[in-house]
Amino acid sequence: MSGLKLFHTTEIGVTEVVPRLAEVEAAVQGLVEAHMETVLGVKFLASEYSTGPVHGGRVDSLGLDENGSPVIVEYKRGVDSGVINQGLFYLSWLMDHRAEFEHLVRDRLGVTVAAQVLWSSPRLICIAGDFTRFDMHAVREHRRSIDLVRYRLFGKDLLGLETVASVSGRSPVVRRVRRQVAVPGGGQSVALVELAQAVDETLLGLGDGVNCVQHKTYRAYQRLRNFACVCPPQRTKLLVYLKADPKQMDLVPGFTRDVTGLGHHGTGDLEVQLRTERDLDRAQRLFRLSYAAA
Repeated sequence: MSGLKLFHTTEIGVTEVVPRLAEVEAAVQGLVEAHMETVLGVKFLASEYSTGPVHGGRVDSLGLDENGSPVIVEYKRGVDSGVINQGLFYLSWLMDHRAEFEHLVRDRLGVTVAAQVLWSSPRLICIAGDFTRFDMHAVREHRRSIDLVRYRLFGKDLLGLETVASVSGRSPVVRRVRRQVAVPGGGQSVALVELAQAVDETLLGLGDGVNCVQHKTYRAYQRLRNFACVCPPQRTKLLVYLKADPKQMDLVPGFTRDVTGLGHHGTGDLEVQLRTERDLDRAQRLFRLSYAAA
């Protein structure tokens, strides 16, 4: 990983664990597919999925992310400038074969999940040994959601993933939607609408590569995975769900709540209730903790 050094510590000293690339590309693919939901926040659907005789290719991995967005994952053992173009080729195929993908989701995850596939923000995740500066530039020129992830293997059983670039093809659209919802209505006070705007700006400003995805019932903020989900303003409060561990928090009644195992919109087990700008100030540390863990 860039600039990262890992050491194994013992009573007699420390030994550096030297990072390495996989012997073959399939080793990386197999490792990620076996634990895809844990490492990427994506439910695994299929491996080496055929695009048919016309396209004549195979998608390395197909999945569905936390928000219901279709995901294509492409792997390269080392540096390969073709990984992005290859992934975009398959992403175009996917958009032309929505019914086929939904049928796959229905078979793997059920009818309810298949009916909620979010086609407005399909994603491409490229996992490789490294990327060039040309790759970094290229992803910013495409109107697609693309994540470039650098991997390294450490020792016998450690996998490191580093998101080196993340862009959202929906960013301009999300910005327009945010300005439009700043119109009082449905019992929402002007103060709460303005608070929702301030939360949006705060979450997007936590660091580079924060993408925002508009779901039917919430707005998700993600790096590689969701780190915050914001529900539409209620009459007296705004609910934000974070990927922070409630058991590690000093919960404050009326401000933070453990919703582990409780049904709610969005993802995350820590509920934060915001009513005023002061609450937003109090929540800053929690936002940063969740962002750092994503």
